[in-house]
Amino acid sequence: MAGDQDMFDAVVMADERFHGEGYREGYEEGSSLGMIEGRRHGTLHGAKVGSEIGCYQGFAFAWRGLLHSCATERDSKKMKVLEALIGMIQKFPYDDPTYDKLHEDLDRIRGKFKQLCSLLNVQPDFKISAEGSGLSF
Repeated sequence: MAGDQDMFDAVVMADERFHGEGYREGYEEGSSLGMIEGRRHGTLHGAKVGSEIGCYQGFAFAWRGLLHSCATERDSKKMKVLEALIGMIQKFPYDDPTYDKLHEDLDRIRGKFKQLCSLLNVQPDFKISAEGSGLSF
């Protein structure tokens, strides 16, 4: 009779056991796939931000070279904004993905870039695409 009872318990408890095993297997696989997807998303987003900042930096360095070679007193405000932009870019935390003010700093850099473009009377067109990124005028 004890053997019949054990077999009966095994059948009755099978649903609960399979539910628990399925949950554990699903949780483990979901966690693994979530990490992979999170890394892929982070890499893509980080590359876009890095590309954008790199274009701003190249733009700023090129204009610094142009303005230094023929600097007039009239260009002093342009130079101040340009140096402020370069300083902001150099202080940007590239290697700290947990930096809590990353988006705020990025928005400040974008604003300073727009201010500089306005002072220089340049209409930039920054684009990020599958082929790469670019800044055109």
